[in-house]
Order: sequence, then C-alpha cells, then structure tokens
Amino acid sequence: MTDTGAASATDSFGATVRRSWNRLPLSVREAVLPYVVARVVVLSALGLAHFIVDRTHPATVGVAARVHAGLLGWDAGWYETIAREGYGPLGRQSLRFFPAVPVLTHGLAWLGLGDGPALVLLANVAAFAATAMLYVLVRRETGSPDVARRAIWVLSLLPAAFVLVMGYAESVLLVFALGCFLALRPPATSTDNRPHFAVAGVLAFAAALTRPVGVLLFLAVASELIRWWQRLGRNERVAGLGAVAAPFVGLLVFLGWSKHTVNDWWAPLRVQLQNSHHGGLADPFVTLYDDAKGLLHHHVGTALHVPWVLLALAMLIVCWRRLPAPYTLFAAAALAVAVSGANLDSFERYALSAFPLSIAAALLLTQSQVERVVLTLLSAGLAGYAVLAFLNLSVP
Repeated sequence: MTDTGAASATDSFGATVRRSWNRLPLSVREAVLPYVVARVVVLSALGLAHFIVDRTHPATVGVAARVHAGLLGWDAGWYETIAREGYGPLGRQSLRFFPAVPVLTHGLAWLGLGDGPALVLLANVAAFAATAMLYVLVRRETGSPDVARRAIWVLSLLPAAFVLVMGYAESVLLVFALGCFLALRPPATSTDNRPHFAVAGVLAFAAALTRPVGVLLFLAVASELIRWWQRLGRNERVAGLGAVAAPFVGLLVFLGWSKHTVNDWWAPLRVQLQNSHHGGLADPFVTLYDDAKGLLHHHVGTALHVPWVLLALAMLIVCWRRLPAPYTLFAAAALAVAVSGANLDSFERYALSAFPLSIAAALLLTQSQVERVVLTLLSAGLAGYAVLAFLNLSVP
C-alpha cells in the first residue's frame, strides 16, 4: 500500500471513530473524561501503596493484606464473600451488608466471571452510568450544560469517591437514586412532564435493598406526590402512594429474610448500630466536638471529618436555596443519618450518596479559575484518601 493509500485508510478510520463518538449521547461523552481521570488517580494511589509496602515492609498487622486486597479491600471483601458463599457462613456481622449488590455480583459471576472481578466490574459500570445520569439530571434541572459538567467532575473527584472504583455498593445506590429522581422529575418541556411514580417506586425499592440510606428516597417521592396531587388521576395517585411505600417494602423484605434466617427482624440494623460500625444514636454536636479535639491528641484522622461535615452542611444550605425540595429533603436526611452515629467514621462515604451536594458545589463554581483550583484539590484529596485507605490508615 502506498503512503497515500495508508493515509487515506487512517483518515477514513479516524472519521468513522469520530462519527461513532458523535452518535453517543452527550451525557455519555461528557462522563468519559471525569470517569477515566478518577480511575487513573485511584489506581495510581493503589500502585503507590504497593510501592510503599514493598519498600518499607511495615510491621503493623494487616497493612500488607489490605494493600494486596486492593479494590476488594475493606467492605468490598464482605460483598465478594457474600456473593460467593451467602450470608450463612459469615454470621450476623454480614447482615449489615444489604443484598442487592451481592445478588447482582453473583449473577455476573454466573456468566463466567469470578466473584471479585464481577463485583469490581459491577461497581465501575454502575459508577459510569451514575456519572452520565447525573449529567442528564443536572442539565434537566438547571438548563446549563456547564453546571452539569461541573457536577459530574465534583462527584467523580470527591475524596471519598475512591469507593466508586472499589467493590462497594455506593455506585449501585447512586444509579438507583438518580434513576428515581429522573423518573420523578421529567423534563418540563416534554409533552408528558408528570412524574413516573411506578418507575420511581421500583428504583426506590431497589435502592432500599442496596443500602439502608436508600429508604430515604421516600422523602423525594412524597414531596413530588404532594406537589402534583391535585393534578393526578386516581391511578396516578395510587402509583404515587405505592412509590412512597416502595423503599419501606424493600427494607421490610430484607428484615423479613433476617427474621426467617436468624430469628431477629432488626439484626441488620442492630449490627450497623454497634460501636465498632456506625454506632448508636448520639448528639451530633457532641460527636463533632469530640472529633475536633482529636487534633489536640494527634488523632488527625478523626479530626479530618469535622471540616467535611461543615462543608456538607454549607452545601445543604445551597441545595435549600437553589434546588427543588426533593433534593434538599433527600440530602438533609442522608446527612442526618451520617452524623447521628456515635462516631463519624465513613462520614465522607455516607455523604457521597447525598448527590445533591455535588450539584450544589457545581452551582457555586461559576469562575473557571476557582473551578480548576477546586478540582485540583479534590483530585489530590482523592489520591490521598485512597492511599490512606489502601494502607489501612483510614476507614473508607
């Protein structure tokens, strides 16, 4: 083939790729870069953690094992084992992990993947879907592609977002929660802009079987049902009431299974409320004060939660002022649950599920210079938090 023919073939291939790329939905195209950048950062952090362990050979028990577990470390290991063996062999402690992710993982593994690869694949595919869905939702609400773009960058680079790369349930929960909001709030310009309560109910049901915080979607559904009540027909009202009840039904299904299996309705919640996990209900002001005092006693890890709580509360105020009620209700309830435990371990991960906070941040980042600085700091935080988690120094 002549040079001219080779160049022509290359140009033709490039044109085909560009056409294929342009046929993709805008939300998918916008989601690719933040999604890839977040994974480069997290996988680089994992590589750094391996380098540190291989060179220093730390004597602390569990550090090397945590690093070698990689994307299947911490809670991901529980999800993988539940998918492979079920809850029975693992005892009551496993009941704090709700069943949607293990069930989906087991289904993927049945197709020929191992349980570990299936779990990581599920989490990362769900994370990409959630990123694209957030773009669609924010552009629908604000009418601004710039705000939508900033929102997906913020969500992707939040320091706790390294769990969206690991085998955690947060990315699957985000898919169900965002899908629920998309069903509740169709485009105002569409011919049928009424909420699709049946779809929202199914997704809220699935969210409640993914993480306990999924139950809080009833607030968003109830808010939209109240707003639309006078304009709905009988069947739509019934569907709306069913959608409000759906997340409670999802929770009841798992609690009923717990009653059948270990003869305790509340076992999944009792385990979660143990002091070694989220802890029982406590005064959040006292908890924040105690964690802030950690700086005086060189407990920097606990003290780091405090600025994130304050920042989340500030973003909640922005939600209240700038976004429709369902967003504020869901985010406020998720934050209330996150700060109500006896400790703030994993606060950042719990707050990650409150996706309206990322939208609020995007609404504030109107200046390009400020946006670049914030995203750079978030990227550094993402890398830092990931390294600490992989080295067993911080609880995800």
